[in-house]
Amino acid sequence: MTERRAILSGSTFEEQIGYARAVVDGDRVHVSGTTGFDYATMTISDDVVEQAEQCLRTIEAALAEARCTFADVVRVRYLLPDRADFEPCWPALRRRFGDVRPAATMLMCGPADPRMKIEIEVYARRGAGKPRDAPGGVPVTGAASRNAV
Repeated sequence: MTERRAILSGSTFEEQIGYARAVVDGDRVHVSGTTGFDYATMTISDDVVEQAEQCLRTIEAALAEARCTFADVVRVRYLLPDRADFEPCWPALRRRFGDVRPAATMLMCGPADPRMKIEIEVYARRGAGKPRDAPGGVPVTGAASRNAV
């Protein structure tokens, strides 16, 4: 039987709404939409880039608890109420995903709280981030592989 385990971050939202920060299901890890709240203090910055960085710190902690890293992420979704806020976040996102190149989508939608300027959810597969030269490693193909160093 495959492992199914919930990972909690301590967010009051998880308790109030009834969800987990992440769910490990066998070798797959589903990380819930994560906002810029610092869940330890339940505070949120007004700055979208700071919110994105906080999202990524929370996601990184959930992935680590699931025995994954950003290198194992295969899909990412960005949810923002204002499309103009997306581009300022690109450098922070590229630092985490630039070498990984997961499938990605950006959607515009209304947040649950008007202070939320970005929400990020990811899907990872344990072992997906193996180096390309390791057994089972996945090479980059297409135009990106021609530009790879």
